[in-house]
Amino acid sequence: MQFIEANGARIPAIGLGTWELRGLTCARLVEQALRFGYRHIDTAQMYENEREVGEGLRASGVDRNDVFVTTKVWTTHFAPNDLERSVKESLKQLRLAQIDLVLLHWPNPRIPLSETLSALANVRRLGMTRHIGVSNFTVALIEQAAALCPEPLVCNQVEYHPYLDQAKVLETCRSHDMALVAYSPVAKGRIKNDETLARIGAAYGKTAAQVCLRWLVQQNVAAIPRTSRIERLSENIEIFDFALTDDEMTRISAMGSVKGRLTDFGFAPKWD
Repeated sequence: MQFIEANGARIPAIGLGTWELRGLTCARLVEQALRFGYRHIDTAQMYENEREVGEGLRASGVDRNDVFVTTKVWTTHFAPNDLERSVKESLKQLRLAQIDLVLLHWPNPRIPLSETLSALANVRRLGMTRHIGVSNFTVALIEQAAALCPEPLVCNQVEYHPYLDQAKVLETCRSHDMALVAYSPVAKGRIKNDETLARIGAAYGKTAAQVCLRWLVQQNVAAIPRTSRIERLSENIEIFDFALTDDEMTRISAMGSVKGRLTDFGFAPKWD
């Protein structure tokens, strides 16, 4: 496993996303992922599966100190007192003494960002989490958050894959020593039918999805592909035995567009 280092954090480059995984399926996937060598598990309060993630972690037999667990606070809990209570509830659901990374799941314009970030920094000072960060923040919001937060932010988690150009967000994160963590890194499965990626992969004996994940990791970006299939777990992590050329990296990057977003969180509050 490779790691992405940012503001004191060491984030495993490939993790398991658990959005839409529920019940025994979720616990089983987490357990198997950890046994396959994953050391980064991503969940969120809104996913309603923190309990199952914790169960999978314990069932795996992997030492807790070797696993990087991320969860996210939903926007309805951004008021300072609510945020602290919600993180305590996440700890209870996960049955952990400490979370590795707590993120603000989405911007919430109804609560001053300074107040929310102060509360987020406080849960770190209280030892509830080792690190803090944000998710779905724009360039402008990253700049604001970095200036306002009294504790270092280690990442911004956003949708990122070859069809979505996130160059400006990535550049802004790097300017603040923040990592970028990519969700939907294989474009919700659309990557597997991409002819360009398949041709590149054929030269290495790799699938289009593996080429896509390698492209992200070579940008020093962490990726958290979600899958409900055990066989995909091993495929997604087997990307550290080859490297793309500079020309291949450039060709893949050229596929992206700022309008290439696939995920529409219509239920989430947004700042313009």
